[in-house]
Amino acid sequence: MSHPDLNLLVTLDVLLTEGSVARAAKRLRLSPSAMSRALARLRETTGDPLLVRAGRGLVPTPRALELREQTGRLVEQVEAVLRPAEGLDLKRLERTFTLRNREGFVETFGAAILARVNAEAPGVRLHFLPKPDKDSSALRDGRIDLETGVIGRETGPELRAQALFRDRFIGVVHHDHPLNAKDITAARYAAGRHILISRRDADRGPVDNALEPLGLKRDIAVTVGSFSEALALARASDLIACVPERYTQHLRMGMHSFSLPVSVPDIRVSLLWHPRMDADPAHRWLRDCIRAVCAG
Repeated sequence: MSHPDLNLLVTLDVLLTEGSVARAAKRLRLSPSAMSRALARLRETTGDPLLVRAGRGLVPTPRALELREQTGRLVEQVEAVLRPAEGLDLKRLERTFTLRNREGFVETFGAAILARVNAEAPGVRLHFLPKPDKDSSALRDGRIDLETGVIGRETGPELRAQALFRDRFIGVVHHDHPLNAKDITAARYAAGRHILISRRDADRGPVDNALEPLGLKRDIAVTVGSFSEALALARASDLIACVPERYTQHLRMGMHSFSLPVSVPDIRVSLLWHPRMDADPAHRWLRDCIRAVCAG
């Protein structure tokens, strides 16, 4: 029996990841015509068109969607088998890692992570980037190495995840806020003017869901896209913010924080990375550093 050309497996993985013949050719350092011929061979081998024209671009067929995750795992396993087993010398390691996080993470954990990294591997540099959304393409194509956040529907199904810590939502106001004069009941809390944090143009959040069975509704005065914006407004006005407690502990300095008078589900903040980095010793070491700091 004839043996399949395993080089096609790598080509298929890149094509399905990029969704473009031109981008796949550039990534594999091939000419567009050579990549087109490779796609033709893949179509013949699999008996499926894999990528079909839609307007000016290409979209995957249902068969291609089935193959995408499976192919990625196979390529990772082959790369792991062929990768030389080398010990990791942290004192001689020189590398820059790019991490993407929402505001609050660097303020809370950044200094401790840097201290640990510098003590163990002084040649390692960290590049922290803001996280505007949950799009996984930056992890997939290697533009970032790690990301922190709450796993949701938008999170790429192929990504690896490790829980860092659980967090709860709390209320935050300035120290002289009228709400601080008495016990904060659900009714008194709902009667205030509130800040809604949403990056997707939502008009309600978990707190609103918890108030609804009590027949209460918040007065949303303003909607913002970040914790820091919400806290800046609450610091300078009588507006009430609702933020994760541990994630924002440094952003809330000088303000009054209180437990919410209704039950809101906790969130779990996780560390995310692409599976191709699973076996990379330096990447694994950095993941361990971040987990240790967050666990502390």
